[in-house]
Amino acid sequence: MTGLPEVLPPWTPRDSVRVTAVRAIVTAPEGIPLVVVRVDTSEPGLYGLGCATFTQRFAAVAAAVDEHMGPLVIGRSPADIEDITRLIHYSSYWRNGPVLNNALSGIDQALWDIMGKRAGMPVHELLGGRSRSAIEVYSHAAGATVDETLDAAESLLNQGYRHIRLQVGGPGLGTYGAPGTRGGYPRSPHPDGWDVRQYLNDTPKLFAAARERLGEVSLMHDVHSRLTPKQAIVLARSLEPYGLSFLEDVIPPEHYDQLPAVRAASPVPIAVGEQVGSVADAARLIKDGGVDLLRLHTSAIGGLTPTRKLVALAELLGVRTAFHSPGDISPVGVAANLAVDVSTPAFGYQESHTYNEATHEVFPGTPVVRDGHLTPSDEPGWGVDLDEAAAAKFPPTKFLHERWSARVRRPDGGLEAP
Repeated sequence: MTGLPEVLPPWTPRDSVRVTAVRAIVTAPEGIPLVVVRVDTSEPGLYGLGCATFTQRFAAVAAAVDEHMGPLVIGRSPADIEDITRLIHYSSYWRNGPVLNNALSGIDQALWDIMGKRAGMPVHELLGGRSRSAIEVYSHAAGATVDETLDAAESLLNQGYRHIRLQVGGPGLGTYGAPGTRGGYPRSPHPDGWDVRQYLNDTPKLFAAARERLGEVSLMHDVHSRLTPKQAIVLARSLEPYGLSFLEDVIPPEHYDQLPAVRAASPVPIAVGEQVGSVADAARLIKDGGVDLLRLHTSAIGGLTPTRKLVALAELLGVRTAFHSPGDISPVGVAANLAVDVSTPAFGYQESHTYNEATHEVFPGTPVVRDGHLTPSDEPGWGVDLDEAAAAKFPPTKFLHERWSARVRRPDGGLEAP
């Protein structure tokens, strides 16, 4: 990889530290492809890590980093984060989208990691310091039946969680977040299909049973973008008696222009944003009144630099955060989420994932949930490292998501949003 002196800025950095290498690393210790960017510098031992994980198109993100974006950063001062991220953003001319923004995020977050290490401070202190001691998180309870789901929820309560997302299976194999039942519609062209009417009928029954058995614990639910705006309102109103903390991704991103109307008609708080692929689209969700909770996949909008700006806007307009953070966020990305969560008054909720032992081997310093809380590291930067030898033991597999999404169909055989 060679430098491009013609893109250097018209100023002289205050010191001699320069970026010397930028590369993407892909690993899958849980079977889910994770993309991390490493940025090296001229100072021995000083490097940064950033999350660039777009699981479904990981090879495209890695190529964008290695072949297009990385060379723009060679020779730059790692302190010039704002200028570097703007340069990368503008340089492709056609901007935004999850491939380009995740690649940009990997570089952006790695530069923040370097800044923290140079300052000897965790990144959340660079953002203004703590607004709270720790982050109360929510986890997922799922099962093939209502009883199995509630068993899983009780197990989480016993572990100290007070916020739980509930998902239950149903007829067919197209259910989201819980196992379905093969042959659910035996007289249909596609017996393994997913039926929206069945879903709208069954979901309130899940939460009625949950309130009876679990009491007044904080509960959430993920629609996974499968409803029309009218159907979303019907579901929200049917769930009003059960006092959900939020209803997630109620309509597809193609219809986000109708989110303000859905939110206005919904008695349940609306959380949306993980499928947003640009800062401008995320800002519209906030300023147009489309969301109660901004649920960003932070690397999909370009990293920490744009996220902190969006969170400031959310605070000013009374919107809270509920960042996306399942198993297809790397531990580096979790650390970035936590830095924002702990430092902003706009914090609402934080999704969590319990990583396996292999992930902890690959990513020393992986954040760990204790009694339903996550605490950001006090180490300089993110406090998360990457063992490349361990990472190499877990190569990614292509088309895992595609194999699942291709079978998410209605009983008549038509494709459904996965």
